[in-house]
Amino acid sequence: MKISFSEKMDLPKTGMLAVGIEEGGHLPPAARTVDEATGGAVSRALAGNRFNGKKGDSLTLVAPAGMECARMVLFGVGKGLQQLDWLSLGGKLVKAGNGAGDKQIAVLLDCGAEDLAAAASDMAEGAMLGAYRFDKYFTKQKADEKPSVKTLSVHVAAAADARKAFKPRAAVVDGVYLTRDVVSEPPNVIYPETLANVCKELEELGVKVDILNEKKMAKLGMGALLGVGQGSVRESFLVSMRWDGGAKNKAPVAFVGKGVTFDTGGISLKPGPGMEEMKWDMGGSGTVIGLMKALAGRKAKVNAVGVVGLVENMPDGNAQRPGDVVTSMSGQTIEIHNTDAEGRLVLADALWYTQQEFKPKAIIDLATLTGAIIISLGHEHAGLFANDDALAEQLSAAGKASGEEVWRLPLGDAYDKLLTSDCADMKNIGGRAAGSITAAQFLQRFIKDIPWAHLDIAGMAWGSKDKPTSPKGATGYGVRLLDRYVSDVHEA
Repeated sequence: MKISFSEKMDLPKTGMLAVGIEEGGHLPPAARTVDEATGGAVSRALAGNRFNGKKGDSLTLVAPAGMECARMVLFGVGKGLQQLDWLSLGGKLVKAGNGAGDKQIAVLLDCGAEDLAAAASDMAEGAMLGAYRFDKYFTKQKADEKPSVKTLSVHVAAAADARKAFKPRAAVVDGVYLTRDVVSEPPNVIYPETLANVCKELEELGVKVDILNEKKMAKLGMGALLGVGQGSVRESFLVSMRWDGGAKNKAPVAFVGKGVTFDTGGISLKPGPGMEEMKWDMGGSGTVIGLMKALAGRKAKVNAVGVVGLVENMPDGNAQRPGDVVTSMSGQTIEIHNTDAEGRLVLADALWYTQQEFKPKAIIDLATLTGAIIISLGHEHAGLFANDDALAEQLSAAGKASGEEVWRLPLGDAYDKLLTSDCADMKNIGGRAAGSITAAQFLQRFIKDIPWAHLDIAGMAWGSKDKPTSPKGATGYGVRLLDRYVSDVHEA
């Protein structure tokens, strides 16, 4: 979908026209122009409906006499919209346009915000987010089942400022799209090697990419990560992606992602129903890859590194067993009690490697780690665990600003003791109670003296229903959250 901005308040000749109405049915200048051009059709519509410009409400009309376009949407701005409202509005307009079969949407924007250029940029970003579709494998779609909207033009006085504001946001949306793409792909298409190749493609944007194969990881002592993948015929990899956009020799901020490209549970086999969804157990790595594309695409003034551990968890004759003891890169030993608690094993070595290799000033990991976090928080927040209050507050603020919210849960010695093993330094599960917390406690054992946060995104990486700015399926959660964190904290 092509996005454009124009200072001209011309009425479109095709497609959909969208125009704002203030609370109480007040007509701003653009709406008055449309009303005059249509012989008072807007005023009559307001008089004959309950719609009166309230925030979030809308009214769709077949275009009246005096207009050449197909339909008109009046959207309420109330007494003013906030950034997330504009994002949502953009997504809703595109979905409405696709539903009606419109090819073009024109928005006359002259109300609802003090900074109309920022509002125009936010609306365009929301439209792009809402326009995403993963439909490459459909071969029999009818024309009316495919997205129809090809262009969105936002007409606003400060069009040049809107265009400038939107450019870096478009790069971030590109990152979100990449995350959604790789998470949506079937596991016979995206597996450790092919996902590593996706990372390699970021070199075109100036990202430095290094790929470790199993031989190199074995030499480094990554027994925890390698143990997870040993039951698969597909080789495991660890990939690092570095973007040096900040001051030379300044320590980077690091992002680490769990990349289990398919998770059967291993010998601790998952139930069959729903297992097909385990293609998105690499959602944490998908977010990190998308984030690195976003940062490089908008040329972020930050040094950042993304590290992803890529494995496939399968149950063959060589698979890891419950009762096995593995030695992690840190030298700590781990007794395997459940092979379906595999993501933390991958992250254990990935986190240690990241600290050893890059000496970051802060480290944030993301993983679809536990089903327990969905029981705790549903699909509204990611679980946040941190050893540093300032970092936790920064991520919480970025979550609220981006609409990708997090909720902090506790860590503590009592939870940590649940990981005590009879034959190794620790076991990889702490029991049924507080499952998300004990998983985070496990990860904390592989963190040195550095600010660290863990985001359990199991309830957020995949959605079961359409939302204005995300489709059913892969959401791309975390890219915009972490981009906002980087912007506010490391580029401010």
